[in-house]
Amino acid sequence: MEQFKTYALMTGLTLLFIWFGGMIAGQTGMVIAFLAAAGMNFYAYYYSDQAVLKHYNAIPVDHNSASGLYNIVLRLTQNAGLPMPALYIIPEQQPNAFATGRNYEHAAVAVTQGLLDLMTEQEVEAVIAHELSHVKHYDMLIGTVTASIAGAIAMLANFGMFFGGGDRDRPNLFVTLALMFIMPMAATIIQMTVSRNREFMADEGSAKMTGHPEWLQSALAKLDNYAQGTVLPEADPQTAHMFIINPFSGKDMSLSQLFATHPSTEARIERLEALKH
Repeated sequence: MEQFKTYALMTGLTLLFIWFGGMIAGQTGMVIAFLAAAGMNFYAYYYSDQAVLKHYNAIPVDHNSASGLYNIVLRLTQNAGLPMPALYIIPEQQPNAFATGRNYEHAAVAVTQGLLDLMTEQEVEAVIAHELSHVKHYDMLIGTVTASIAGAIAMLANFGMFFGGGDRDRPNLFVTLALMFIMPMAATIIQMTVSRNREFMADEGSAKMTGHPEWLQSALAKLDNYAQGTVLPEADPQTAHMFIINPFSGKDMSLSQLFATHPSTEARIERLEALKH
């Protein structure tokens, strides 16, 4: 069911992108948008995981090089009925983590060195359980595709005025200009809404997987506190939603708010508190 929901949302976003292309440049725009969406979805499905891991200089690890982390993940995957994902450590001090990959068999979980240094074993387990919940619900794939489509709509809007307009059904200039401002904003809102909702779902999944909501509550409080004082140098808006905590937290507040792809830590802790009753 979760896989169906994921592909349905991917299809909806793709159709939105094609419609936008048609509104800007008629049939020509629809064809261009369709080809662009097909290419982006193909790339996102097969190659986005390795691209994002490379972007953050993630180092692959196994039982020999990170036995503690490996054993935690192995225990959780066995309990959740999931295949063992590939494991990576990002050599950065900001405590953070994310999951990526197109399906269960091609999933990867990456954690920063800062997270391993600052968290207790129980807190690390809660964070890993959160990421495995993303894997279980195919959040990695939909997050990547949503980001790709949102970015593409913004790009298409920027170049909208340069597309040909020979079609008689092309909207007038004022409608086109309005769409160029509204559609990127709508795509960004969709991206943020999807991300925020799925963070709550993954938090709940972590609580159920470990049986201890308080472990993730403690981890989130630490993550948020440390992220305020540190920066993840390679962080960018296109991948910020993938992390358990917004990697822009350590930068100026205006930038943090601009890319607020996560619900507030306070709201997440409150929801976890409700799971105890």
